Amino acid sequence: MSCSLVERSAPGRDVVFLLDGSDGTRNGFPAMIDFVQRVVDRLNVGENKDRVSVAQYSRDAEVHFNLNTYTTKNDIVDMVRGLRHRGGRSLNTGAALQYVRDNVFTASSGSRRLEGVPQMLILLNGGRSFDNVDTPASALKDQGIVVFGIGTRNSDSRELQGICYDPSYAFAVSEFTDLPNVQEQLSSAMSTVIVRATPVTPTLTVENSAPGRDVVFLLDGSDGTRNGFPAMRDFVQRAVETLNVGENKDRVSVVQYSRDAAVQFYLNTYTTKSDILDIVRGMRHKGGRPLNTGAALQYLIDNVFTASAGSRRLEGVPQLLIALIGGRSFDNVDTPASALKEMGVLTFAIGTRGSDARELQKISQEPSNAVSVSDFTDLPSVQEKLRSSMETEGCVQSRNSSTTSDIM
Repeated sequence: MSCSLVERSAPGRDVVFLLDGSDGTRNGFPAMIDFVQRVVDRLNVGENKDRVSVAQYSRDAEVHFNLNTYTTKNDIVDMVRGLRHRGGRSLNTGAALQYVRDNVFTASSGSRRLEGVPQMLILLNGGRSFDNVDTPASALKDQGIVVFGIGTRNSDSRELQGICYDPSYAFAVSEFTDLPNVQEQLSSAMSTVIVRATPVTPTLTVENSAPGRDVVFLLDGSDGTRNGFPAMRDFVQRAVETLNVGENKDRVSVVQYSRDAAVQFYLNTYTTKSDILDIVRGMRHKGGRPLNTGAALQYLIDNVFTASAGSRRLEGVPQLLIALIGGRSFDNVDTPASALKEMGVLTFAIGTRGSDARELQKISQEPSNAVSVSDFTDLPSVQEKLRSSMETEGCVQSRNSSTTSDIM
């Protein structure tokens, strides 16, 4: 592989290999292993240089080693040589993509995505997926993870193109033994991405030059908040009144949830303050039980904090989530709450006496960003405290902070 893979000025790359280990690739697996070794041989491996991870999947996925497991090329190559074919009948590529997003491209696993280090996923695929790949593929793109796909004649070329960051990043071989034939093409594509890659501005940073903020309100619309809903609606109106709303300024979205979540409007639905206020004033309480806060947070990740919904996270625009929660969740909030933190979403949670204080702290970016009121009618009493917390966060995250104090 060409030395153009190594860009001297970049602080390395995080490179993840996802290998199809289903029954249909048993004969081609040694060729996949050889391919991974050849790519790794060309990398400049080190803790502060290139990092490598390998995962394999069929029905479900497993990681062989994380990005922060090995810091030397020899250790990685030794581990790769010893990999065994996983086997399994169903090929769930969608679930595998979701797995690497949730478990490999994370700070705890060694990903340096939030530091602006280029993130690359190289998928070796030998068949059509049994599950849907669209949502997890879009989620990877929204996080700025550049996916390259190499498929065989048994793969679905359209599916592979949809998975890749760009359709031109999908390559085809007849069999995995032909992988050396596309190595130069892959090298060229990867080097192009490196040249274009620039450090990602941490999305919590509030720069003077930043084009506004993306502000999402998540409202508990379950049966238990029916009486408090008008107060929640008033709270959102007061907050929006202070924003500088515009397409290239502050953007606003509102989502309501109970058993499931429903978006009232997206970040790119309305571009004027008056339109947003009109919709907020007319909002009706959703109702329903139980209260699935975890599912609602995941809904935001998949459907609201995305470029297609108007989020400018990948442009370095600060992402703020203000959650008003009136009860304990019936589902687990840990995974989606962690994912939001990994994405750099600054979350503030406001709960009532019916909420679980520890759960609110988990959801918030920092435990101190969780505040409580007796009832939602008391929301005005915490506005000053919330403003202070948000201002402090802004100062911590940026040397050139313009603060977020004007949001309340």
